[in-house]
Amino acid sequence: MRVEEGRLVEAPAPGASGMDRRAFGEFAGPQGELASYAFGWVTGADPRVARLTVGIGAGKPGGGTFHADVIEQDDSYAFTLVDERFEDVPEGGPHLTAEQARAHVDIDFVWFVADEVMARDRRAWWMQHWLFGTRAIATPEVFDGSEPILLVSNDDDDDLWQLIGSSDAGEDGRIMHLFHAVDEDPTLIDVLDLEPGQSATRQRPGGPWTRA
Repeated sequence: MRVEEGRLVEAPAPGASGMDRRAFGEFAGPQGELASYAFGWVTGADPRVARLTVGIGAGKPGGGTFHADVIEQDDSYAFTLVDERFEDVPEGGPHLTAEQARAHVDIDFVWFVADEVMARDRRAWWMQHWLFGTRAIATPEVFDGSEPILLVSNDDDDDLWQLIGSSDAGEDGRIMHLFHAVDEDPTLIDVLDLEPGQSATRQRPGGPWTRA
């Protein structure tokens, strides 16, 4: 099984309400089943709702393009089929309404693809932290941009992540959203899947991460 990340398109949202990000990719299943996908979010959106498109069976009977909203639900995410089109993807057949999608014979496969994308595509981790409003505590030097982030940890005793630079962490940390840190430094994207109790360090910005 393979999830292959494709291009990331970023543009200011209408009315300068935030950044519109759209990520694309390809999926290959355990039996060679193919699908294309796209997902995206607008950073200034209120309420926070992300979008998802999954396409299967291009040019074949039964092919279709499925569209869903992605919402937070019970500290995780949930998909809701919608009529509104989000994106066109290479493997997609005709665009389906929510009612058509619910009745489609391959809807369970589409949800399987969607869950695998959310678990394996690093841009989807970024989107989920935006969706959940994940909070982080940063050292003052990291917060004001005078030091790069060299240590990231996901504490297991609270809901906060820690972002630390070259200076030792003190008691005057600043609260921020984790996704804002990734907005400023996309190289953090590789460690956004840390489980509670895990941490990662690096020697320099853009360098390889070592997990613990």
